[in-house]
Order: sequence, then C-alpha cells, then structure tokens
Amino acid sequence: MKIDDVTLTIFAWDNIPVTVYHQGATAASGSNLGLLRIRTDAGLEGHAFLGSASNPASMDGPQLIRSLKPMLMGQDPLQRERIHAGMRLINRTVSYRTIGAVDTALWDLAGKIAGLPVHALMGTYRTSIPAYASSQVLPDAAAYVDQAQAFKARGWTAYKIHPPRDPERDIRVCEAVRKAVGDDFRLMLDSTWSYDYTDALRVGRAIEEMGYYWFEDPLADEDIYGYVKLRQKLDIPIMATEFPAGGLDTYPIWLTEKATDYLRGDIPNKGGLTTMLKTAHLAEAFGLRYEVHHSGNSLNNLANLHLCMALRNTTMWEVLLPDGAHKYGMVKELEIDADGLMHAPTAPGLGGEIDFGLVESKTEAVLR
Repeated sequence: MKIDDVTLTIFAWDNIPVTVYHQGATAASGSNLGLLRIRTDAGLEGHAFLGSASNPASMDGPQLIRSLKPMLMGQDPLQRERIHAGMRLINRTVSYRTIGAVDTALWDLAGKIAGLPVHALMGTYRTSIPAYASSQVLPDAAAYVDQAQAFKARGWTAYKIHPPRDPERDIRVCEAVRKAVGDDFRLMLDSTWSYDYTDALRVGRAIEEMGYYWFEDPLADEDIYGYVKLRQKLDIPIMATEFPAGGLDTYPIWLTEKATDYLRGDIPNKGGLTTMLKTAHLAEAFGLRYEVHHSGNSLNNLANLHLCMALRNTTMWEVLLPDGAHKYGMVKELEIDADGLMHAPTAPGLGGEIDFGLVESKTEAVLR
C-alpha cells in the first residue's frame, strides 16, 4: 500500500467567539481550517484538521504541500515512525503544526487499515476519563465563580482558571472560586507564563493553601532555573513544558534538573501523537504524570482523547472554553456525559464524522 495523493482543503470558520487566554492568544471572529486528506492506492484516506481559531490553516497550508507532500508521496503509510523522523529533520522549514496534522492523519489512516480505533493501536489502558473545564480570561472574580459553579452543577469534577495575570487579582479570583465550589471540587491554575519568580512563589503558596491540584506555567517558557527554585519551595505540583517545541529531545533537561512535576504536550506544539506518546512514556519512566493539553480544533482534540485512553499516567481531558472557539467541522462534536466523563471512541481510526457538506460549502481553496 502506498500514499498516492495529499490534498489540503482550506475552509472558512466564521462567528468564532472573540476570546482571550493570555497575551497574544486572542481567538478572532474568523479563521479557517484545513482538511488534510492522505489517500492510498487502496482507496483509504486518513484525515486531520490543520489550524485553529488563532492560527488559520492558510498560514501553514502552503508549506505542508510544498515541503511535506513530496516526502509522503509513494510512501508506505504504516511507516509512520520513519516519516515522522523525516518531517522533524526539516522543522526549520515547516511548522510543528503541519507536522502534527500529517502525523494525526497517518494515525487515522493506520486505524482504518487495521480496523481499530487509534487508542487500540497504541494499547488501550482505560475506556473513560474525567474532563475538566478550562476557562478563558474573564472580567472579574464573580464571572469565574459563575462559570465554575455552572460546570459543577452539570456533573463536571474539575475546573482550571486562566486568570487576569496580575498576582493580587489572580489570588483573589482563586480564593473566590475555591470558596464557591467547596473543598471537594478539583481546581487548577494556569497562569500562562505571567510572573517572575517572586510573584510565582507568592501565588503558588496562596493556591497551595487553598488545595489547588496543580500550578501550570507560572514562569517564562524555558526559565528552567526559576522553575527549579520554585519547585524546591512549593508542595503543589508544578506543570511546565507546554511550549518548549517539538520533540523528545526538549524534555530531558526538565527531568534531569527536576524543574517540573508533570510533563505536558499537544499535537500542534509537539508535532503530533507520535511525539506525545514517546514523551508520555518518558514521563512514566520518571514517575511523572503527562497531562494532555487541548489542541485547537475538533479532530486534534479527538486524537487527544485517543491518546488519553492509551496512557496510564494521565488524569484528565481538557476542554478549553468557550466551545465555539475550538469546535468546528464535525457532524457530531465530543460531549461530556452526566458524570463529567469522556468515553473511548470505538470506530476505526480517529472515529470522527467530518461534516464534508460544511467543508464543501465553506471551501476557500484546495491546495494540491
């Protein structure tokens, strides 16, 4: 079996809620996604979405076709490890977002060839996982309280705060939410690289006393020196490594320096499920958890769910709010059940039903 065609259909994504998560990460009201199709001479196709509300597929799509398509044509799609290693060799030319899309489509294709869901190919560990709601930046403490209480009332068991990014205000928000939801509801804080060491220590000590579950990204992306000091001072688990880019080789220093309690990964930042599976097992070797970060679009997040089903050392599945900024292009989107759980997909490959009618009606370009 050989790959005989690769195309990327760019389709419009309108009416996205204008949303802020951190400085430089505002989801605009319009974007586009790319439907990647990797076809074989046996007539099977693997699919992935490229892009997100904040990173339009039109920005990355041409480099995928120009640089990655020639690497794929005529190849055995099941030689995914070799293909992935080859793509990573040219990561100065192509983004990890494009590498991640190709890798995801190849996993989808492999599952379809085998007649198995992707998590079964990886080795299924669980069949369900708790979801947590992950806030946008909200205007005041009362808004965070209302949102957290609403998800608790719906049966969800955890809520993560993306705060205003001012230490004093952030502590007040965390206090208000903890008081409102009680001590038996899991809370996390993701400060999105907002603090210096002194402020991170102050906020960390405050939420540690409140019983928060983890403290995520308080310092600059690669401030390993600061993270080492912070981890020595705090008992609350610290989670870093969301954005250090793209491969197995970027993680060891975080482990050898003991700079983080958990490892983190997602499809667009790390270049796909292949990297994530390796780094999750690396974390397991050091007795660490590996928490999967949301990945910006519906098919990526479905792929994340498969990975979570195959990992022993992960605890929750992230749902970034609002849904309208991350869900698009599917006939049926992923939904949380009344107990706050996501369940393992059962269909071959990724198992999602793409809304091909929507894609066709919103097509802006087809890149070949």
